Amino acid sequence: MAFDGTWKVDRNENYDQFMEKMGINMVKRKLAAHDNLKITITQTGNKMTVHESSTFRTVDIEFEFGVNFSYSLADGTELNGSWNLEGNKLIGKFKRVDNGNELNAVREIVGDELVQTYTYQGVEAKRIFKRA
Repeated sequence: MAFDGTWKVDRNENYDQFMEKMGINMVKRKLAAHDNLKITITQTGNKMTVHESSTFRTVDIEFEFGVNFSYSLADGTELNGSWNLEGNKLIGKFKRVDNGNELNAVREIVGDELVQTYTYQGVEAKRIFKRA
């Protein structure tokens, strides 16, 4: 699958505004902008494993497409939701546990980059990854 491999964050677009909308304080936003996030994605059938490694934490997430699971963002925000494979895109639909607001994410390969787009309360941000 095209997502398989190790990806290192290269740049962000509108990421600070997105985190601010999420309620993340300025100090954490400044740190998160330089987290050196690296993700390793492996797909086996309808299951996917994502190994996240950053300056702040290392975590492994395993999920099955279409099956809800719980996930904590690096700042501690708790989410529940699922990822689905729709064509050549991974579509994530999540709800915050604390307030029920939706957080949507899309992962897609654009050229030789993995583009992850987040949308929260009308604010869109992108994290663009290159193969490591």
